[in-house]
Amino acid sequence: MLPTATIIDIHCHTAGIGAGSSGCFVSSAMRRNVRFNFFLKTFGVSERELLQHGDGLVLERLSKRLGESRQVSAAVVLAMDGVVDAQGQLDQAATEIHIPNEFLGRECKKYPNLLFGASINPNRSDALERLDRAAEEGAVLLKWLPSVQHIDPADARLTPFYRRLRELRLPLLTHTGNEESFTRVDNSLADPLRLRRALDEGVTVIAAHCASNGKNDGQANLERLLSLFGQYPNLHADISALTQANRLGHLTGVLRNAGIHDRLLYGSDMPIINSAITSPWWHAYRIPLPEVRRIAAIKNPWDRDVELKRALGVTEKILGNSARMFVGAGLVPARLAPLQ
Repeated sequence: MLPTATIIDIHCHTAGIGAGSSGCFVSSAMRRNVRFNFFLKTFGVSERELLQHGDGLVLERLSKRLGESRQVSAAVVLAMDGVVDAQGQLDQAATEIHIPNEFLGRECKKYPNLLFGASINPNRSDALERLDRAAEEGAVLLKWLPSVQHIDPADARLTPFYRRLRELRLPLLTHTGNEESFTRVDNSLADPLRLRRALDEGVTVIAAHCASNGKNDGQANLERLLSLFGQYPNLHADISALTQANRLGHLTGVLRNAGIHDRLLYGSDMPIINSAITSPWWHAYRIPLPEVRRIAAIKNPWDRDVELKRALGVTEKILGNSARMFVGAGLVPARLAPLQ
């Protein structure tokens, strides 16, 4: 069934354990963590199935479920580079999750509704070559999780990388605010003010999760992010994760800032939207009960997420911003999100 809306999800995750020679990696510590089986379950797969069919099974099931959505036409699936050592090589001992570009780019090509979101730690010795290769393989953006990948966005040594990103016209989707899904983090690296160097270089920056939690230097990360919008027209933010039970009220707080509505982009944070942590019932204090029941009864996770966000005040304009950005820049085919 064709979608009735023109929404592109710019923030969708995948998973892998290395099955089927994918090159994916999950640390032993993360495998022991309760989150590991939780995430596999929300993806609709088991470890046994992955061992039997390979990690590509996650992408197959993502595409099938997304194809059943009436609201969302395509999703950017995100790779995950690891920690890099002093020699610019992957430090597997310090890396909790690694989803290689080579695997994800290859798998996304199999499904017209899945778009390749690359991840490259800029501290790699061959970071620029990897960036060119990712662009050649069809990447539509670059994803960072600085607090986990040990990336300091304010590091002056990243300037050549930023300039190449700008030349390639690839947006940088980077986590802002505290990270709570990994066991080893440095949340100071996700301070929105550290993004100024990339913004000054003209990179299109998308602040993931709108810096909706945590503080730096005693100031809320959201306040620090909001202070940048007036100065940088190349700054955007996504609204993924903002309906989670541990972020109640954050989406409403972001939406109060009407001046940034044209910079907000739809993201789901799939597979989180397929779990109880994003249930509409957490928002019954803001949404009429009949509407909560209606939304909770929607089976497709993307459709449920879109309807919940609409009920909380997300406008059709905001929902369409990602299509306008990515189709308008020629990063995705117009057929995936026909502009109105």
